[in-house]
Amino acid sequence: MANVPPPKRHPYDQWSPDARALDLVGDKWTLLIVRDLVSGPRRFIELQRVLPGISTEQLRSRLNRMVADGLLTRKRYREVPPRVDYELTERARDLMPVLGALARWGYEWAWGPPRASEVVDIGAIFRLAVGNLRLPEAGRTIQAVVREPGRTMSYAFTTAAGGIELAERGVRRADAAIAGDREAWIAALSPDRDRSGLEISGDERLAAAMLDGLSGRGYLLEYLAAGNVGVR
Repeated sequence: MANVPPPKRHPYDQWSPDARALDLVGDKWTLLIVRDLVSGPRRFIELQRVLPGISTEQLRSRLNRMVADGLLTRKRYREVPPRVDYELTERARDLMPVLGALARWGYEWAWGPPRASEVVDIGAIFRLAVGNLRLPEAGRTIQAVVREPGRTMSYAFTTAAGGIELAERGVRRADAAIAGDREAWIAALSPDRDRSGLEISGDERLAAAMLDGLSGRGYLLEYLAAGNVGVR
């Protein structure tokens, strides 16, 4: 896959830290690429799948710019067909609280049911949890399962000292599990927060805390003070 030169930069040319930051991350798609790599490395074709509105040339160009800016690393494997993985650097991972704050603003001022023109990817909302969610006890695991026509997607959230870690895979044991089809997840994460279509098992208060955070409502933390230890 031939590389496309990074696009010409159009800096703000202002000596201000916010302007300097926007010089690096203010272009269209950059922050969404950061969001979609937070759960681990992805191949080019996988990024195309989770960013359906971006053209092939746009994605190549944006990835090249982000590598040049020290936001991503690119690892090539000697395989046939060729395989290239993109991964966030520490510099880019530090943007997740920024994305979390942007998401909270979006929940407050711009959120609503999906528009007809919008692609629905529940995983995009899950990936924002890394920058948006805080639960006070490390080592707790919540599994989320999204059933779509022709495929089932599993996500494992693990609480850590600094927030939430996410792996896009299933786990054998979890403190809480939440599952449903895409329509049930849309209903649960929309402003009305209708969770009746979801299947919840294990520690229901932990699951509720997770769903509250994912829907921008805040977090139920008191279940820990009450001595809840979860169900495995």
